[in-house]
Amino acid sequence: MFLRAFFFTFLLATPICAEPLVLNLPIDCDLGETCFVQQYMDIDPTKGARDFGGGTVTYDGHKGTDFRLTSQKAMHAGVAVAAAAAGSVKRVRDGMADRMIRTDADRARIKGKECGNGVVIDHGNGWETQYCHMKRGSIVVVKGQQVQVGEVLGQVGLSGKTQFPHVHIAVRKDGQKVDPFDPDANLWAKALRPAIAYRPTRIINIGFADGAVKMADILRGKFEGFTPNKTSAAVVAYMRAINLIKGDRVRLTLKGPKGRITTKLYKPVPRAKAHQMYFTGKKRPSGGWPAGGYTVQAEVLRDGVVVDAETLIATTE
Repeated sequence: MFLRAFFFTFLLATPICAEPLVLNLPIDCDLGETCFVQQYMDIDPTKGARDFGGGTVTYDGHKGTDFRLTSQKAMHAGVAVAAAAAGSVKRVRDGMADRMIRTDADRARIKGKECGNGVVIDHGNGWETQYCHMKRGSIVVVKGQQVQVGEVLGQVGLSGKTQFPHVHIAVRKDGQKVDPFDPDANLWAKALRPAIAYRPTRIINIGFADGAVKMADILRGKFEGFTPNKTSAAVVAYMRAINLIKGDRVRLTLKGPKGRITTKLYKPVPRAKAHQMYFTGKKRPSGGWPAGGYTVQAEVLRDGVVVDAETLIATTE
């Protein structure tokens, strides 16, 4: 599974990166399904923040690209971080705890080590990549080791300055930061570009539950794989989306064997949201829930147009 089709065989045979650098996916996941781009590099030289697509899916001074997982459950199961290009391991740090940054004390504790556990790879010709926030104890490479494109470096974690499990990849040329999405010099492998195209607003979680849903439940993956049954106290639909912009609306529809159970169109978001969750449902009827198919449909609407939609179907007997 890991060396997917876009990890070209010819790249495995090439010497340490000739100009220009070509990057493959730095994380072992199905992009747009089990992982998503949460934030891009900030290309605004002022105190503002702007990504290469003209949006604000970044923050002031952000020096790389963040590929996130959908839950901590996925992180604990183990998701590999991979070398985006062949090269020589230049630096390694491990041993930092996997914990979300919440307070000033947390930030002070990691000062100077915001990258957390990580790896830097020298690709030659002044190019290097840096991989941050890896899981403690997962790094399997050492300084000076030669690595090939797609070779496992460690696993996605929560170390350093982070609030969600992800790998941050930064690219530098002669010590200067480079945005791999720059339209004038796109560094991503051609086979990867359709999957990695700019699409920041995404539904990353969708599912069923049997009661009220909290953000912490989604983060822990509490309801992943849950299927309603006849005696469920309630049938609830939930979703979480990333990178909503001011004015976006979410619509959640829950259907059962006898048709629509409930639909809710939420108020426009008052400001940009890095992530936001919603849920709706109904309590168990007197005779219990009928057997058959249940469907959750989640939509994000922008100016009345659906910009992302996901559907999940489950069958209960």
